[in-house]
Amino acid sequence: MLVNARYVKVKNYAACYYDDMKSAIAVIDIGMTNKKIVIYDENLVQTDVVYKEFAPVMIHDPHTGSEIPVHDLSGMETWFIGQLRNFAAQYPIRAISVTTHGATFVCLDRDGRVCEPCIFYTYDPGERFQTDFYKLCGTREDLQKQTFTPAFSSLINMAKGIQFLQIAFAAGFKKTSVILGFPQYWGFRLTGKAAYEPTYQACHTYLWNQTDSTWSSVVDRLGIRDRLPEKFNPTCGILGTLTAEMAGKLQLPPSVIVTTGIHDSNASLLPYLAHAGKSSDDFILNSTGTWCVCMHPQEQAEFKDDDIGKVVFFNRSAVNKPVKTSVFLGGMEVDTYVKLYQRECETDRFPASDADAVRSLLDERNVFIMPEVVRGSGQFPDSEPGIFEDGRFYPLETLRADLKSRSRHGSGIPHILSDRKRFFAALDLSLVIQTVTALRRAGMNNGMKIFTEGGFRRNRLYNSLLASVLPGNEVHLTNMKEATAAGCAMTALMALTGKTYADLAPLIAIEHTQIQKIDVRGFEEYRSLWMTHAQGNL
Repeated sequence: MLVNARYVKVKNYAACYYDDMKSAIAVIDIGMTNKKIVIYDENLVQTDVVYKEFAPVMIHDPHTGSEIPVHDLSGMETWFIGQLRNFAAQYPIRAISVTTHGATFVCLDRDGRVCEPCIFYTYDPGERFQTDFYKLCGTREDLQKQTFTPAFSSLINMAKGIQFLQIAFAAGFKKTSVILGFPQYWGFRLTGKAAYEPTYQACHTYLWNQTDSTWSSVVDRLGIRDRLPEKFNPTCGILGTLTAEMAGKLQLPPSVIVTTGIHDSNASLLPYLAHAGKSSDDFILNSTGTWCVCMHPQEQAEFKDDDIGKVVFFNRSAVNKPVKTSVFLGGMEVDTYVKLYQRECETDRFPASDADAVRSLLDERNVFIMPEVVRGSGQFPDSEPGIFEDGRFYPLETLRADLKSRSRHGSGIPHILSDRKRFFAALDLSLVIQTVTALRRAGMNNGMKIFTEGGFRRNRLYNSLLASVLPGNEVHLTNMKEATAAGCAMTALMALTGKTYADLAPLIAIEHTQIQKIDVRGFEEYRSLWMTHAQGNL
């Protein structure tokens, strides 16, 4: 709790001085679901936070008539300004730093105005678009070798989002003067300065050649080199200070610095890099949420031939070093399947399970919940989402339609959907199989520590299962609160003080608890059958 506060007015800017707080950092953390502003003190202690969800704005594809979800940029900006102004009256804010989800960008005209819709990367223009993209830009295999990026469906490769705007909204694209990554767009709104930085350009965009540290061939294939920022700025560097207009809106001094911005996965990794530096331990961070992201920091990029065609890639860390990464939409799968369960059982209750339910599934091996709810997005891109039960497959889309109409005809409804414990146990088994696959593709070896952070920390069964099926590894739950926001705050503190992430290590106290293992006899047999279904060998 903050005490001994006194408020004064200095040059019409509200300032708040605390006897125990010299300066504060404001983090704008933009996730796909929650948008938040988090306040940290100069010791990286979180002191305040506010959250808000923003629904997508729907527009029409002028060519197909399909509805396209786009981000509510003006609504977000209004909320950010209001909340930052409130915090400016309470805390001595000296720096603002922004972190956002990946695969998102904003097109600006010569006057710095948004001239194209900011589209959700989950929108899929269809197979013809995907085929045309690779015909223009290069094969999936060649692009993965050059950019260390796999082929994602939808618009999860940022270059695809750019090409889609070129085709579907050509008039607006002709007005585009600069294309900014999402964190850099918000930095531009605050400072009026445009730049790029490594964590976002190397984030499965297809735009960055990681071997040569230059723009990739895709940039020229799309004809956008003159529309990309000319200035490179380090992730932990200062982009600029507040414009006079923005300082007035926020009621903050114009001297407040703004960092270049950082991709959210790399923000969540930064505290662990500092923590691991104390012992030089090799580790993988299992960061869980809408996206489950397994990240293995390395000194040099080691991209193996066997990685080609797999959903494995390299990020660049906040200190511009390679991070071998594999991902899947674990949180989205949980939300999707739990909604099916709740609709079938006509309840708002979140399901739970236990080791006995897992035991029965491993013994019987007749129920399997399958990815990928966004086709082509995860570790099993050829898998069709749905439920196998007693040798019969129930496609996800058919289940949604049947449950929406309360129909019991057509494909029917699998019994597992009304069996609370067995249903959630089957879902956790699916998540664990996907996690193990992702960990191995990120470079997991025996003896390596696994740190799990994010939303899945609250899923006890998932964590017990994961620890139990990895007997050669220590799997730890961490107490890191808001790791993404904390990592983003670290970039601001580094920019303010000139310190390195290693210098900040004493401020990073990550406690972790080793997880108790449970009986998983039969898991490998269950996993083998699950894998057969996921790979399409029905």
